Amino acid sequence: MIPTQANAGASERPRLRDLFRLQWEPVQDAYVLLHPEGKVKLNPSAGAILTRCDGTRELDDIIGELEALFNASGLATDVYQFIDHARQRGWVD
Repeated sequence: MIPTQANAGASERPRLRDLFRLQWEPVQDAYVLLHPEGKVKLNPSAGAILTRCDGTRELDDIIGELEALFNASGLATDVYQFIDHARQRGWVD
C-alpha cells in the first residue's frame, strides 16, 4: 500500500476500540456505534467500513471487500479518510 496523508503511520489492521460497540439497530435501519457517552448513528458506508475493522483484516483487504460489495473501484481515498476520521474520534486503533 502506498501511504497517503490519511493513512501514513497508521495501523494496517484497524480495530474498533474496546470502549465502543458496533451494532445493527433495525428500528433505525442503520449501524450505531455505542459508547459510554451515548451512540453515533452511522451512514451505510461508515457501517460497512467499521464492521470490517476487527483487527484481522489489512486495510487494503477491507478496501477490496468494499469495492466488491458495492461493485465500485477507487474507494481507497475515501476509506483512508474515514479511517483517519475514526482514529481522530478515538473509535479505532
